[in-house]
Amino acid sequence: MGEGVLNRPGSGVPDPSAPRADSPDSSSLPSPAAEGATPAPPGDLGRGFPRVQGELTCRGLSLGGLAQRFGTPLYVYDAQGIAERIRRFQEAFQGVELLLAYSVKANGNLAVLNRIGLAGAGADIVSAGELERALKAGIPASRMVFAGVGKTAQEMERALEVGIHAFHVESEEELDVLEDVARRRGVRAPVGIRVNPDVESPTPHHYTATGHATSKFGIPVTRALELYGTAPERPHLWFRGIDVHIGSQIVAVEPYLAALDTVLEMVDRIRAGGVELEYLDLGGGFGVGYRGEAGLPLERLAAAVTDRLRERGLRLILEPGRSIVGEAGVLLTRVLYRKESGGKRFVITDAGMTELLRPSHYGGWHRVVPVVHDPEALEATVDVVGPVCESGDFLALDRPLAHPEPGDLLAVGTAGAYGFSMASNYNARCRPAEVLVENGRPLLIRRREEVDDLMRGEVIPPPTPPESGDDTP
Repeated sequence: MGEGVLNRPGSGVPDPSAPRADSPDSSSLPSPAAEGATPAPPGDLGRGFPRVQGELTCRGLSLGGLAQRFGTPLYVYDAQGIAERIRRFQEAFQGVELLLAYSVKANGNLAVLNRIGLAGAGADIVSAGELERALKAGIPASRMVFAGVGKTAQEMERALEVGIHAFHVESEEELDVLEDVARRRGVRAPVGIRVNPDVESPTPHHYTATGHATSKFGIPVTRALELYGTAPERPHLWFRGIDVHIGSQIVAVEPYLAALDTVLEMVDRIRAGGVELEYLDLGGGFGVGYRGEAGLPLERLAAAVTDRLRERGLRLILEPGRSIVGEAGVLLTRVLYRKESGGKRFVITDAGMTELLRPSHYGGWHRVVPVVHDPEALEATVDVVGPVCESGDFLALDRPLAHPEPGDLLAVGTAGAYGFSMASNYNARCRPAEVLVENGRPLLIRRREEVDDLMRGEVIPPPTPPESGDDTP
């Protein structure tokens, strides 16, 4: 197992021209052995990606073998792991009628969406592109909710045409535009107002907190109540539910319950005013363990939520994304070079911020471990950096790691969410391939981009001659 793990793509052997930290050209940092370093621990990536005879695997398949076959950088997803996480939600919340609307922005690969839909989930979408992706993947429009602060009238038209479950409206002006679109089409638009409950949630980065008063998301409680009160005057709007979303990567139950209590009090007042809401959407943001720790205690949250909703006869919508696919994906990357400078060791890989933006953009922490464990490899503290021309291009900083050789494979854990979906072509780099491991088989679900893909759609027009009398050179 692991044939070709140490080979560079296309060469068959490690590149002999790659600089080595023990070569005469390296800087004066002592080697890990000279520093008295100890052998590095194997490192693991949790369930779904166990080590077998020292090598990381996915459902019995060698990750090294997958890298050899499909090249690197490479995203690998565990279909069984995705299905298990969906079942966990469905079982935990079985005490209430549930629509699990998977957050497409976390990972929008068509094959991933298809398997999520086959497991009974719907989709939380934020653009017309995500709407069309989910439809193409086979998810019924009736299981989709449309969120986001900037929906256009054209997007609203298309969503009404296909019959989505509801629009989650985030401003008064958006509500007016949706009403106008529905009036012109002669239909009623299903609506849930996204409420901003002014709840501070303990997220790992201020970019991922969305429930506080100064966030761009949602409508303040008092104004939302007033808008629900206009329902009798707006025959082309169907006020079907209410929505709240307080942030992302939250591992504590209490912020959810605080937001829930605020919204349930609103539901009681709205119903007392004659508007019979059907559902409550508690949003997503359910945290996972990037360092191997426990994520959000889902069953504890479910027990508290289902009791409160049953009392009021409300259906529940949840919008998990990361908690479905995050831990079910890894990014494989190959070591290109090593260098030492300024008292630091750098490990340069063929993946960087163009493949996985989270470390650079959010300060996100991901486990980075060798695909093959060498029990004699010594541990060193290194920065794992990519090839992009940016100082912020890194996968890990000051990280203890078995000091790798050029050609070695590294695996970046918990990369199934906000990995490929945030990948870019910056520096004219081709985006990586994606593979889904299902029932012991590796399925290529996105081919690696080629240079021609980067220029598709661009046009070089012929030079425009100057107008008569224009002597501009």
